[in-house]
Amino acid sequence: MINRRVFVRDGGLAVVGLSFIPGFLQRTVAAAGTTSRQKVLVVIFQRGGADGLNIVVPFAEKAYYAYRPSIAIAPPGTKPDTALDLDGSFGLHPALAPLHAIYQKNQLAIINAVGSSAPTRSHFQAQDRMESAGVNLSSGWLNRYLQSEPDPKATAFRGVAMGVTLPRTLRGGAPALALGAANQFDLQTAGELYESVYQSESNTLLSGASREMFAAIAMLRKASPGDYKPADGVNYQNNVLGRGLRQVAQLIKADVGLQVACIDIGGWDTHAGQGSTTGRLPNVLGQFGRAIAAFHKDMGDRMDDVLVLTMSEFGRTARENGNQGTDHGNANVMFLMGGAVKGGKIYGTWPGLEKEQLNEDRDLALTTDYREVFAHVLSRHLGCRNLKTVFPGLTIDPKRFTEML
Repeated sequence: MINRRVFVRDGGLAVVGLSFIPGFLQRTVAAAGTTSRQKVLVVIFQRGGADGLNIVVPFAEKAYYAYRPSIAIAPPGTKPDTALDLDGSFGLHPALAPLHAIYQKNQLAIINAVGSSAPTRSHFQAQDRMESAGVNLSSGWLNRYLQSEPDPKATAFRGVAMGVTLPRTLRGGAPALALGAANQFDLQTAGELYESVYQSESNTLLSGASREMFAAIAMLRKASPGDYKPADGVNYQNNVLGRGLRQVAQLIKADVGLQVACIDIGGWDTHAGQGSTTGRLPNVLGQFGRAIAAFHKDMGDRMDDVLVLTMSEFGRTARENGNQGTDHGNANVMFLMGGAVKGGKIYGTWPGLEKEQLNEDRDLALTTDYREVFAHVLSRHLGCRNLKTVFPGLTIDPKRFTEML
């Protein structure tokens, strides 16, 4: 009965189908003395290899239009549905208009030409490397961060993934939760598990944080939780990212001790029918932009303590293929959003798109290792003091990107 509902794996507890975190749970955590407002990192993984060149459009590059005769985004102001100007050389895809407004408020920063120094065109290998931060360890980079900065007051909600299983990023020795989004959570089964496992003094399987979560589950059986109400005017769409960010917002506002949260969103592998301003990619980008903008509005002044980081395992080819799509590429783009971000600016070195500037004559070349961005975020936003533990073997320039956060 229990392995389909609740399970412990790699130090993480997965709770399937918990679509709410009720208000009374805040009082539960308060009783444990752990309700202080803290910094939160929200990581959104765009799985499938997002096309960074049509997300942040290099409209000043003539080669971009030569490579993409049917899927390119027109320069700003030349016709309806053109790129949204960022700095005179780059523009956002028009489907990302909600994020353009945040960029103009200087709370969204863009990092160009980010990728792996050990590239691969395999989804599995590229995602695995990004989640482990390129080291031969079974743990993910965020789990190693949690291990490297032990917190005696940490709750079961310190590290959370919005899904039915933990992503590699959060697997490892530190406890983490996977909270499913479906309304199928069996409180009776969970409660029985709590009674049989948690209350056994001889049981050593569960960590303290996991035990705390089981106690919370037991309380769920005895209470009637209320629905979360976002801020006025905020409407989260009923899709994976919208539901996930809505749950993250609820956890943050409940002050239950959330520090890192992960959300996966698919649909980025656009080999055919990618589209320009309409089609597969614009549809996914529309959902992406609206969900993140809704979260930004819902957080209000709490965005001063929240940082959203977006990533994808690799970019797409500079040239469109015969199916009006793009194939697996190399370097890509990342977004950083938050009140502390020095946004309204594009960071990183742009390598250019001329034939001699491309990687292997096909992809945007790498100029920034993604681990530099990870390290900067952990150091500047979460105050990580043990970067060598999180990223063993990586030489980190402490002056890199210091102007970004």
